[in-house]
Order: sequence, then C-alpha cells, then structure tokens
Amino acid sequence: MDNQTSITEFMLLEFSPTRELQILHFLIFLVLYLAGVTGNLLIISAVAFDRRLHTPMYFFLMNLALQDLGQVSVIIPKSMINSLLNTRHITYSGCVAQILLFLFFAGSDFSILTVMAYDRYVAICNPLQYELIMNKRACKKIIASAWIGGLFNSVLHTGATFATALCSNIVNQFFCEIPQLLKLYCSSQYQTEMVAICISILAVLGCFTFVIISYIHILMAVLRIPSAQGRKKAFSTCLPHLMVFSTLVLTSSIAHLSPAFNTPPHMDFIFAIMYSTVPPMLNPVIYSMRNKDIKVALSKLFGLR
Repeated sequence: MDNQTSITEFMLLEFSPTRELQILHFLIFLVLYLAGVTGNLLIISAVAFDRRLHTPMYFFLMNLALQDLGQVSVIIPKSMINSLLNTRHITYSGCVAQILLFLFFAGSDFSILTVMAYDRYVAICNPLQYELIMNKRACKKIIASAWIGGLFNSVLHTGATFATALCSNIVNQFFCEIPQLLKLYCSSQYQTEMVAICISILAVLGCFTFVIISYIHILMAVLRIPSAQGRKKAFSTCLPHLMVFSTLVLTSSIAHLSPAFNTPPHMDFIFAIMYSTVPPMLNPVIYSMRNKDIKVALSKLFGLR
C-alpha cells in the first residue's frame, strides 16, 4: 500500500499541449455544460412552480433533470478549469469524490429511466388503474429507492476501486473513471472490482430489458389507436427514448469492460463522452422540451404569452 498512500494527486488526460487547442476544448465543453445545465434547470423550474405539473410523470422528469444536472456538474467543470489553467491535476480526495458522486448520479439515472418507462406503460396500457398504482406515496417510495440504490452502488464501487494499491497516477481520461483507474493497479488482480462491475452491468441490462418490454407493450397499445396522428405522436416520443437509453447502456457497458479488452485510448474517450455528457443534454429535449405542458409552464414562468 506504500505506493497508494504516497499518491496525493492524479494527472488527468491532456487534450493537447497546444494552448489554442486547450482553449478550444474549454469552449466546446463550456457549450456542452451550459446546454445541459440550462435545459435541466428549465425543467426543474417548470415542474416546481406549476401545480398542474405535479403529477407522477413530471415528478419523475424533475428527478431525472436533477440527476442529469448533478452528473454533468461533477465532471465537466473540472475538465474545463484544467484546460483554461493549462494543468492536469486533481487531488486524491477530489478523484475519490468525483467517482463517488458521478456513480451516484449515473446509477440513479438508469433507475429513473426505468421507472419512467414503467410509468408510461401503466398510463397507456392500464389507464383505469393508473391513479391507484402511481399514487403519491408509491412515487415517493420509488424515487427514494432509485436514489438510495444509486448511492449504494457508488459507495460499493468507490470502496472497491481504492482498496487496491495503485502504481501510477496518470489517468488517461478527462475525469476520474473506474476503468482507467483499474489500469493503474500494481497487478492485474482486480477481480473484486471487475465482479462488481459485471454485476452492475447485468443490473443495467436488466433495466434495459424491462424498458424494452414496457415499450413493446406500449407500442402494441399505440398501434390500436385509430388516429394516425396519435400513433405518430406516440412513436416520436418512444423511439428517441429507446435510442438514447440504448446508446447509454451500450457505451457505458463497453467503457467499464475496457480493462478486460484493452480498447484504444481514443475509443475510451469517445465512449466516456457518449455516456457521461450526451444523455444529460438530450434528455431535456427528448422528454420535456417537445412537451406542450412544459412549454406552457415555461411561458408562464417567464411571463410570456
């Protein structure tokens, strides 16, 4: 453990030694961050201040927005600051906190997306029982379970990751990521964390399977809608959700199994971007900004017609 205790900081990925490219990276990440933060803050404000949106569906949307806001705020600002100040450093405690919080929000994300799919399934396939099944008490318990499950998952992985000695402090990623830290172990014996990762991936794939089955039932119910416009509206809502969720599951699974397959560094970077920053930006557009009720609530919030 001597090597691990002597590590006081980590060196994150350097995008380029050229100052101009560092500034370009800062500007690109600034745009991505502002887009994610603005979209999710608008959703939270609309749901919080409009009583008509105090329903299970929008309650879950608000929690998803809170999760997305936290996820991008944990990793992107530090990367932006490093590029702006021409540095690569992150403290040991900062790295631990980054992994803990990122896994907390990311783990909750899968749970909330799964719950949202179930909510739509009950609303469309069993509308007469919707208010009975998705009552306020049940919704609060579901959301509490999602957040607690995310916290448990993050504590488990963070503890397992830093329990083994590290022989280097060079993290080949723009944030502290478990797959990259596994490559810094003094030996290749990290079965405990890999087992935990495999268990988490199986849980994620279970959530993904549940979402797919829910949407199959939803689409079957939608096909029975006599109105062509109604079917088109339902399809336009379901398909983007499935595409983003599928991309999230695929890229996060590949990224966290990369130590076993020795994927190239540039692919690790692409996968990290795809599962860590893209969904928080797309979720507000897919789930809310195309929603008429959200638009009306935002118009009222800003005093617009």
